[in-house]
Amino acid sequence: MITFLQGRLVEALPTQVTVEVHGLGYEVLIPLSSFDKLPAIGGEVRLLTHLSIREDAHVLYGFMTAAERDLFRLMIAHVTGIGPKIALNVLSGMNPTSFRGAVANNDVKALSRISGVGKKTAERIVVELRDKLGPAAAWEASSAQHALSAEDQRINDAALALVALGFKPAEAHTAVRAAQTLLGKQATVEELVRAALKQGT
Repeated sequence: MITFLQGRLVEALPTQVTVEVHGLGYEVLIPLSSFDKLPAIGGEVRLLTHLSIREDAHVLYGFMTAAERDLFRLMIAHVTGIGPKIALNVLSGMNPTSFRGAVANNDVKALSRISGVGKKTAERIVVELRDKLGPAAAWEASSAQHALSAEDQRINDAALALVALGFKPAEAHTAVRAAQTLLGKQATVEELVRAALKQGT
């Protein structure tokens, strides 16, 4: 499994980039949300990746943030009829915070405005992801109206990462809070997730 690529950005289109890593050029499909965060051509870039293996191709999908990749994986794994292409469309049409808020608030209308997502698909997204995102998404949606503190944002991001890994929302928040108590308020998202996973083993 290729979990990330770090190298020189050779080419960048709104939906695709080429990254050179030690003389090898990797073609990676990306959402618009990641395109907006790319460095200038020739600069160093680090993309979190998801490898999709099909009979006719191995396709790399890349993301500038863990939140984007987590939502991508959540959609293709848990929403009937959504494959990588539509999942990228969703991330291109709505940032992760807005998406989670739309799911938590049953906002089918907002989701159905995304290219490639009709009303029926939007309804499936809400029904099949609402329990996966649960209280974490509702809390984030209500917090989106005002900026979260850096500490709350780290807790939120870590909890959502755990949900993407299969935790129930309430369990994820409990585990992250326990990890923060153990590590301190300055712990990074990655440190919180690792500590929470160790507690669960």
